[in-house]
Amino acid sequence: MPRMDSFVEYTLELLEPLGAVQARSMFGGWGLYFGGRMFGLIIQGQLYLKTDDVTRADFEAEGCRPFIYQSRGKEQPMSYWTPPADAEDDGRRLLPWARRAVDASNRAAMKKAAKKTPAAKKTPAAKKAVAKKKPARVRRS
Repeated sequence: MPRMDSFVEYTLELLEPLGAVQARSMFGGWGLYFGGRMFGLIIQGQLYLKTDDVTRADFEAEGCRPFIYQSRGKEQPMSYWTPPADAEDDGRRLLPWARRAVDASNRAAMKKAAKKTPAAKKTPAAKKAVAKKKPARVRRS
């Protein structure tokens, strides 16, 4: 596992008031996790925080920028945005933005879990009704 650089260590110190934040090496950068869910990304010496439809407008209003990577010659924006400039080096100002990111990460996990929930099992009566609606196959010789 790669050794954390000073920026990652400094960011973890800023985020201490949030709680037990962990950094994990990934794809040439670092994922930041809280409660087992990724809420932040550090890549190329820049912190990015998770956003969603609920929080993205707040980040945009503060002049924050999305993380964009290149794939097959196209720019691919992600749902991770820089924090406001005045919050990057100030733990007190960074904390509410980090909480927004944790909340966005939790909402994304709930949304993903809802999609994976299997459909309710059909009762025998419902199965018969579906079977009756199917057209009979005719064999031709």
